[in-house]
Amino acid sequence: MKSICIFLGANPGNDPKYAQAARNMGRELASRKIRTVYGGSNMGLMGILAQSALEAGGEVVGVIPESLAKKVVAHNGLTDLHVTDSMHERKALMAELSDGFIALPGGIGTMDEIFEIFTWAQLGFHTKPCGLLNLDGYYDKLIDFLGGVVNEGFLRTAHKEMLITGTSPAQILDAFGNYEAPVLSKWTEKDMAQPLKRQ
Repeated sequence: MKSICIFLGANPGNDPKYAQAARNMGRELASRKIRTVYGGSNMGLMGILAQSALEAGGEVVGVIPESLAKKVVAHNGLTDLHVTDSMHERKALMAELSDGFIALPGGIGTMDEIFEIFTWAQLGFHTKPCGLLNLDGYYDKLIDFLGGVVNEGFLRTAHKEMLITGTSPAQILDAFGNYEAPVLSKWTEKDMAQPLKRQ
């Protein structure tokens, strides 16, 4: 893997452990000579991730929409910075530039990003690994929720298991190195056998 996209908060969070997790991720990526791709901001965990990777000798590529870049939140010391016209273009370019995707702790923006790219994997639009850095159980309730989605018949177990979880950067990156995307249809045979009814 040459590039990994990291989704994470533009705020630092209420506990210093989140900043430390971002530092550890940036350093781990740099130590493995994996390029960091992220949202391009100099704020919160995003800025900490980028700076730690750069200071460790890594390459960091930011992708930020013009509307945010104009608000002076873009990191100006990156290896490369792409400015896009929209959020949609931003996410598409981040996906194109990356060989895998990891969500660190963050808010609804982080949830939106990881779930969209996870959905693309479920639909077979790409075969790249997606994961959660589950720091001190941050994502436990989300993982439980997905288990409930499986139980209610809206998600297949094999698709849920495509979302890799780990408690440290090294653990999740090691798992990414061994990842093989399952050959599955999103839809079950039962679904495919029943034609849609005209309204």
